[in-house]
Amino acid sequence: MRWEIEDTPEQLAFREEFRDWLRAALPAGWMEGVDAGDDGTVERIKGESGFNPFTWMATIGRSPYAAPLWPKEYGGLSGEPWMQQVIRSELVTYRLPTVAVNLLGVGLAGPTIIEHGTEAQKERYLRRILSGEEIWCQLFSEPGSGSDLASLGTRAVRDGDEWVVNGQKVWTTLAQMAQYGMLLARTGVDVPKHEGLTYLILDMHSPGVEVRPLKQMTGSSEFNEVFFTDVRVPDENRVGAMGDGWRCARTTLMNERTTLAGISLDPVSFLGGTRRDPWRSFLEGVPDRTDRRTRQRLAQLYIEAEVKEITAFRANSARRRGEQPGPEGGVNKVFNAEYNQRRSTVAMDVNGMGAVAWLPGDQRAEARSTTFLRARANTIEGGTSEVLRNQMAERILGLPRDPDADKGLAWSEIKRN
Repeated sequence: MRWEIEDTPEQLAFREEFRDWLRAALPAGWMEGVDAGDDGTVERIKGESGFNPFTWMATIGRSPYAAPLWPKEYGGLSGEPWMQQVIRSELVTYRLPTVAVNLLGVGLAGPTIIEHGTEAQKERYLRRILSGEEIWCQLFSEPGSGSDLASLGTRAVRDGDEWVVNGQKVWTTLAQMAQYGMLLARTGVDVPKHEGLTYLILDMHSPGVEVRPLKQMTGSSEFNEVFFTDVRVPDENRVGAMGDGWRCARTTLMNERTTLAGISLDPVSFLGGTRRDPWRSFLEGVPDRTDRRTRQRLAQLYIEAEVKEITAFRANSARRRGEQPGPEGGVNKVFNAEYNQRRSTVAMDVNGMGAVAWLPGDQRAEARSTTFLRARANTIEGGTSEVLRNQMAERILGLPRDPDADKGLAWSEIKRN
C-alpha cells in the first residue's frame, strides 16, 4: 500500500502550474518519455542535453520553486508548506534531483540568514545560494565539541571592524568545495557557554583557512577537518548580535534535522532516478527469497517501511494543513537513520560472500557495499540518535532533563577534553 494525499483544488492547480514550468524548463520529450515509461528515451535526452545536478540547480534556483517557503523578495514564493511537498513529488515523478547540490546552503544557511541576517546579507547571499553559484558548508562541530556543541572552543577575537579566528572544526561536509561557511565561534569566555557564542559568515578562501579531507571507509571524502590560523572575518559578516550565536545556531540545527528527516541522502536524491518501486528493486537484489529466515527479515523490513510511510504521511498532511514542523522531525530522523542501517545490513547478509567479493564491473554489488558502509553515518550526522532521543524524551514525553553540571559556570571554568 502506498500512502498518498489527495490534492485540494488549490493544490491541484499549483501542481499543474509547476508541471507547466517543468515542461518549459526541461528538454523537449523528457516528460513525455517519463509518462510513457520510456527509460531509453529519457536517458538519451539527458545525455544529449548535457543534464547534470549543477546545471539543474541553476535552472530551478532562478525560479521561485527551489525554495517555495522563502519570501518572494529573496527568490521564493512566500508559500505554504504543502507547496514544497507538491514540488518534491513532481521532481520524483519526473526523475529529477529532489536534493540540491547546495543542500546546506538551501536547507540551513538560507533559513538562518532569512530569520537573523541583515538586509544587506539577504541581498548578497540568498539568490546565489538558490542558484548554486556559491556552495555552503557548516562549521559547527569540533574534536571536543560534538553533541555538547555549546562547549566549542574556536575563538573569534574582535579587532576593529574584523574578527580574528583561530581553532579547528571537524566533520565539515563539502568544505573542500564550499565558498562560504556558517561559523559558530567563541567570543566570550567569562560567561556561560551558551552566552559566549557568535555566528559568522566565513569566506572559505580567506587566508589562514586550511581544509583537510577525511577519507571515509567508502573511499570518498564528504567530510573534512578545517583549521583556522589568524583568519580575518569582517564584522559585516556577523549574523545576529555578538553573543547571540546560540539562538542563530538553533535555527540552523532545527532546519538541519527537518531537512535530513525529509530526504534520503543517496545518489537518486542528488542525481534524479527511476520511478520504479524501490521495494521491488530491493527484492531483486535478494538471491533466495524462499529461505524462511530471509522471508521473516524481509517481512519485518516491509512493516517498518510502511510505518515510515505512515509517519511521513502524517507529517506531510500537517504541513499541507499549514502547520509548522514539530518534534516529528527528530522522530523521523532517528527512525529513518536506523531503518537505513537495518535495510542495508539485510541486503549484505542475504547475499553471503557476494556481499564482500564480486567480479569487476558488478555495479549492483558495488552499490550494495557502498550503501551499507555509508549508512553507518546516518545515526551520527544531523544530530546523533542518542541526543535526539534525549530531546524527544524531554520535549515530547515531558521527562525531566538530565543534570547539567556546567549550568551557570563560565566557559573558562568548565572541564573540556
